[in-house]
Amino acid sequence: MVFDFELRCAITAELGLIRDLVRLHGRHSGLPGHRLEELVLAVNEAVTNVLDHGGGAGTVTARNTGGRIVVEVLDVADRLTHDHLAAAVVDPAGARGYGLWLIQHLCDGVELERTDSGSLLRLHVQMAPTASGHASHPDQRTNRRMQRA
Repeated sequence: MVFDFELRCAITAELGLIRDLVRLHGRHSGLPGHRLEELVLAVNEAVTNVLDHGGGAGTVTARNTGGRIVVEVLDVADRLTHDHLAAAVVDPAGARGYGLWLIQHLCDGVELERTDSGSLLRLHVQMAPTASGHASHPDQRTNRRMQRA
């Protein structure tokens, strides 16, 4: 018996547990191997950013929505901005600072919404591969950024 379910968990320092829960949700939803691991890594980076640079608290919510998995990472401190996403680059000399760049390259779409509850980072990963065998090539992925009206 297959049924859809929504994953919702609090952000804590237990990153291994959060990765396991996201992996379980993605596997149950039918996300293929390498795409599943890309999603898990992207969520790990987003949660790490909440712990290291945000308020240290929030939620992770994952759902399967019509051929894609959408994971929302809410930082209750509301510190993540569109400028942070736009400025995300890789500094070869740096030991840190790859998270937002990596998220945007692993996911098929990334949205940021500033809400009354905090900064809501929405990660989209396509379920089905295209004719090339991949959900999309990183250079072809669309990173959309939304502002709260």
